[in-house]
Amino acid sequence: MPEFVKLVDVTKCTGCRACMVACKNWNDLPAERQEFQGSIQSHKKTTAHTWNVVTYTEYEQEDGSLDWLFRHSACLHCKEAACVKVCPENAIGYTKFGSVVIDSEKCIGCGYCVNNCPFKVVELAEYKDEQNDKTYYKAQKCTLCTNRLEKNMQPACAVTCPTDAIVFGEQEAMLKQAEARLAEIKPLYPNANIYNPPGVGGTHAVYVLPEKPSVFGLPEDPRVPLSATIWKDYAQPIGKALFGVTTMAVIGAFISNSLFRRHENLEQVENEGGSEQ
Repeated sequence: MPEFVKLVDVTKCTGCRACMVACKNWNDLPAERQEFQGSIQSHKKTTAHTWNVVTYTEYEQEDGSLDWLFRHSACLHCKEAACVKVCPENAIGYTKFGSVVIDSEKCIGCGYCVNNCPFKVVELAEYKDEQNDKTYYKAQKCTLCTNRLEKNMQPACAVTCPTDAIVFGEQEAMLKQAEARLAEIKPLYPNANIYNPPGVGGTHAVYVLPEKPSVFGLPEDPRVPLSATIWKDYAQPIGKALFGVTTMAVIGAFISNSLFRRHENLEQVENEGGSEQ
């Protein structure tokens, strides 16, 4: 089966937010009242109930003029997804379409995926068990409309976009389209690039950007945490075979602490004025 890609050409985006509305409608996501944050951007970032957000960035060009830069922000569906590697319950996995999806029945709301997503698009939704009066959590994010793909339909955001800033198709065709578009805009935007980061194995949501990724709030070189790779690809399978459950629990606690410390370090950098990861 061919791989699929959602191609987002931000140079065609007008910031209309039709993709946000379509996502809410198709996935039956509730509205969220937001406090005014000094911008016409509706949400600061994606949330557990708002799986894509159009970001608005006021950008000063070299000649002093100002531009509004828009970006459809949602899960990039990494080919080597950190969320998949850190999930202790194997609740996150890949579909035949390449999308990364969460099995809510298996999710225990531990938040490891939230802490280790390099794009910060996964969030925990809070639920209430009325019978037991208990609160519990489940991770939520964009699914690339996998339930639509299974019915030979395209993602709701791609179908709705009025300017074709979001298109969807087989990977080879989408990447060729991205290269052709890059050649068109290079004379006007010397810093233009295709964002398909190799540090996460590439993604199933690829951007055409007129400026550096960091201008749009994207990490320049996102990578899967080394601790997550060691845990998922080496320690876990070897440990289960050789050491048994108890030893693996101890190793797992160490790895878990490492994963959380990474998140705390990132927050500290941001609070001190560092760039977004």
